[in-house]
Amino acid sequence: MTRDRSRLCRIFLLALIALAGSPALAADEPDLIFRRSTVFKLLSPNDKLATYGLDDPEVEGVACHFTVPEKGGYKGWLGLAEEVSDISLACRQIGPIRFRDKMEQGEDMFHKRRSLFFKKMQIVRGCDTRRNVLVYMVYSDRLIEGSPKNSTSSVPIMPWGAADAAVQKCGDFIH
Repeated sequence: MTRDRSRLCRIFLLALIALAGSPALAADEPDLIFRRSTVFKLLSPNDKLATYGLDDPEVEGVACHFTVPEKGGYKGWLGLAEEVSDISLACRQIGPIRFRDKMEQGEDMFHKRRSLFFKKMQIVRGCDTRRNVLVYMVYSDRLIEGSPKNSTSSVPIMPWGAADAAVQKCGDFIH
């Protein structure tokens, strides 16, 4: 009985590792802008900071950039290291803002796993209806204890050139 349970646990663990290593769809992945080494490791990959770009899938005309630390060493190389929660975020208007559909306050715009089992990074979006400003927040959470580290960025909804006189109100697109 114990041997069967042990074998089942190993199969389950291998399946989880295979799923963790499987590539996500290209459209779901942010664009890597650049990486910079921060800690040199002699025989394994260095620790790095990586900066990514991402378009808001529900709000045309808004892009976000975020920087995340990436663990090096053998654990980082194998995808087994738990990444730290220090993530910075900057979102900007890059064209006329158009809402594709209604959205919820605090709705996930993007999420990605930061460790094999427990930690997940999330970028959520909201609307400051009084000021007509989109507000983005990035945070990393743990299934067990949570994480207070976060970063916030605001995007005021402004006209984009002379042809964009009709500025949409984000409050009109909140459920």
